Amino acid sequence: MTSLPPPGSALRVTEPQALRALAHPLRGKLLALLRLEGPSTASLLGRRIEQSSGSTSYHLRELARYGFVEEVERGTGRERWWQAAHRSSGWDTQDFTGEDAEVADELQHRLVELRGRLLRAWLAQRRDPAPGWAGAATFNDLPMHLTREQTERLTAELVDVLVRWRDEEQLPAGTPGTQVVQVLADVFPLTDYPL
Repeated sequence: MTSLPPPGSALRVTEPQALRALAHPLRGKLLALLRLEGPSTASLLGRRIEQSSGSTSYHLRELARYGFVEEVERGTGRERWWQAAHRSSGWDTQDFTGEDAEVADELQHRLVELRGRLLRAWLAQRRDPAPGWAGAATFNDLPMHLTREQTERLTAELVDVLVRWRDEEQLPAGTPGTQVVQVLADVFPLTDYPL
């Protein structure tokens, strides 16, 4: 079993350089793996994502430079072990302008693509769930007519529930009987509803 970053820990990205560091596709994968599976080395991560340990080591150092990951004492000392420094990171795209806004937009596009990959993976795996998991998943689409204030309240309530579950209920990776359970909760206004 692996340890998790402290409950409630989140990093708010406000500096353009940190956003650029996070926007690199390989760094996003490394950070996601460290958050999902716990501490690891550049070599182990490199094998996991089919990259050289030199490449993963460089990108881990860049993530550490901006506070996304940190080195941990573990093992023999020959290899450096890394862990996520926070359980989540976030930013407000309105905080960035010019070229930095383009970086924020590109990062948002990558996250939308990731959501698509996650949903397609669930579709591919749903017919062969682990024993006892068949009824645990749900797939919802709930369009509503709300004011901006109602939407803000709904978003805050959903985030509060998800953060509480992540911080208080989540078990370490490798705990017997657990699986990765992905929760996607997107709330956004649409001027034109695509059909």
